[in-house]
Amino acid sequence: MLLSALVLITAFLLNLFLPWWSIAIPGLIFGYWFNQKALASFGWGFLAVFLLWGGQALYIHFANDGILSTRIAEMLSVGSPLLVVLITGIIGGLVSGLATVTGSLVKETPRKFS
Repeated sequence: MLLSALVLITAFLLNLFLPWWSIAIPGLIFGYWFNQKALASFGWGFLAVFLLWGGQALYIHFANDGILSTRIAEMLSVGSPLLVVLITGIIGGLVSGLATVTGSLVKETPRKFS
């Protein structure tokens, strides 16, 4: 739970100043630091940014009366503007989840010096 909260807060702060892919940075760092099992790391990392990006997309959807998400839904040929919000959350969650599990697995990798 702490892993998810730290990834969410740090990803939010990094997204204010850096490009979209900066959400992977906290996942890598905290995944390495907490060193949980692979599935747990992926799940907590996914949940953090899924809630962050999904929540931000939902806020934008309601703030402009769904105009932007409706246009994007038409452009991508998906049925509902809320499906665009869901897809946004899933993409962000996948990026963060994979980064978090990568950080976790890097810590578990044995190091051999020759």
